[in-house]
This record gives sequence, C-alpha cells and structure tokens, in this order.
Amino acid sequence: MPSPKQMEKMAAGAAVDTNGRLAPAVGPGEQMPPEYWDAVLRDVSADERQVGRPIQSRKVSQIGRHVLRVACNRCGRIVEIQKADAVRLYGPDAAWKDVGQRLLDATCQKWTGRHEEDGCWPSFD
Repeated sequence: MPSPKQMEKMAAGAAVDTNGRLAPAVGPGEQMPPEYWDAVLRDVSADERQVGRPIQSRKVSQIGRHVLRVACNRCGRIVEIQKADAVRLYGPDAAWKDVGQRLLDATCQKWTGRHEEDGCWPSFD
C-alpha cells in the first residue's frame, strides 16, 4: 500500500502531462486515449471469461451454485432448492429448466382449469 505522500504524488502526476500542463479531462463525446485501448486489449481476464449457456439450459450437476432459485413471473413466488437435493430427487442429468418448472407446478396456487392459463411462469435468476 503506498504511503499518503506517494498517493498524493501519483494523483498529482495523473492530472499533469509530461510538459507540466494539466491533462484535459476525457468527456463522453471525445476519443479515448490509446493507453486505454492498449490496456483493454492486454487484459488477460477478458479472454478467460467464457460466455456460457443460460442457467436454465444447463444440467443440475453443471451449475456452480449450491442453492438454486426459480421465481414465478405470474404470482411472484420464489422457490429454492439445494443443488444436492435437486440432484438426489431429479438426477444429475436433469435440466434445471425442467426441475424449476416441476418445483413451481408442485406448489402452484393459480389453477383455473384452462390449459393456457394454468401453472406458473418460471424466471431463472
């Protein structure tokens, strides 16, 4: 951790360019400095992030969370289940979308008798 004196020196150096003039602030309509783009392109962690499938299309065993949560867009209920219980009850190869729908349907209170209106509408967080 830098000392307070070193932090003041770094802050003063950031606001002044190499000629001793104040560096202009970059606004939303201006070009970003080349150093910014170099830093973005050199960022290793950006390459490591993988854009995976949505959680509802994954198998229960492939989800990293230990508590799985599904909400109903219709009635506002939220149902949670531990991953270990979901694997035990529905199997490791069950899709989270199917498990979540079963959990909501098992406790649904909006049954009208019409197929189009019955059941809960899941929302996977």
